Amino acid sequence: MRMKKTRSLLAKAAVLGTAALLATSCAVRSTDILRDPGTVRIALNSWVGYEADAAVIKHLLEEELDYQVQLVQLDEQPSWQALDQGAVDVILENWGHEDLMEIYGPGGNGTVVDGGPNGNIGHIGWYMPEYLVEEYPGINTPEGLKEHADVFRTPESGDKGQFLAGAPGFVTSDQGLINHYGLPFEIVYAGSEAAQLTEVRQRYQAGEPVLFYSQEPSWVQSELDLVRVEFPEWTEGCDSDPEDIACDYPRYDLNKIYRAGFAEEGGDAFELIDNWTWDNEDQNAVARLIAGEKQDPEEAAAAWVEENPDVWRDWMPEGHDVP
Repeated sequence: MRMKKTRSLLAKAAVLGTAALLATSCAVRSTDILRDPGTVRIALNSWVGYEADAAVIKHLLEEELDYQVQLVQLDEQPSWQALDQGAVDVILENWGHEDLMEIYGPGGNGTVVDGGPNGNIGHIGWYMPEYLVEEYPGINTPEGLKEHADVFRTPESGDKGQFLAGAPGFVTSDQGLINHYGLPFEIVYAGSEAAQLTEVRQRYQAGEPVLFYSQEPSWVQSELDLVRVEFPEWTEGCDSDPEDIACDYPRYDLNKIYRAGFAEEGGDAFELIDNWTWDNEDQNAVARLIAGEKQDPEEAAAAWVEENPDVWRDWMPEGHDVP
């Protein structure tokens, strides 16, 4: 049984500071005035792990607490702007973005607050199938990639190796790594995570080379035998110049970001989301149903909820205990 997480001290302190800031403002956001308190608006970012987060939270809010939930499809940075404008209430899975917290958080205009960890540990990286490392020992290092770049050539990458990325809107270090290590690779965008992983799985099943951007948590990591490219470990400041990056991606304790008013108002919806934490295995289980087995997100969420009451019961607000 997992321990129930109480509302974070950080969120409480930030909300108090935000309330003071808002009290001094003459402007009241029309979106907040018109907002239905029985509706929760969740930013929905474009990767399947986030979709798994949102599907489970939506299911519980609607089925257990009788809320209506709106999933608002947005990229990462516009999600923060939507919180600032009062158009959404929460980001469920934030990957860093300290720069945006400086703008919108308590030290900036005070419209968002840190909601604490959601339990997932995030780590972006470069990956390739294990069978390539067996065929070309050391290919999963910068030196090995430079030596064997021709293995990854495709019509899209010309005379360079192809590095397969997902959506162009993702924040990445990939070009900076290519520049620093002088890697003869061309970044080719699949257009979305779904399209990228479809291509990865097709090449994998055919035993073909593929080098691609991925991350933990990711359901595909547990489906395919993959090897991570070994860049030097991330240290503070090693990625300060986005055009010249000598290190791997950092690890993130993924967290929630609230619209300050949503946190200040409290209520059962806020309490459930604030109590919610799960691990990478939980997220991957739902994501695999959505992306791997092509289930509707609501069906996938319902299946996970039915099988894991010992996990989500502790997220319920006081007075809403589930037998």
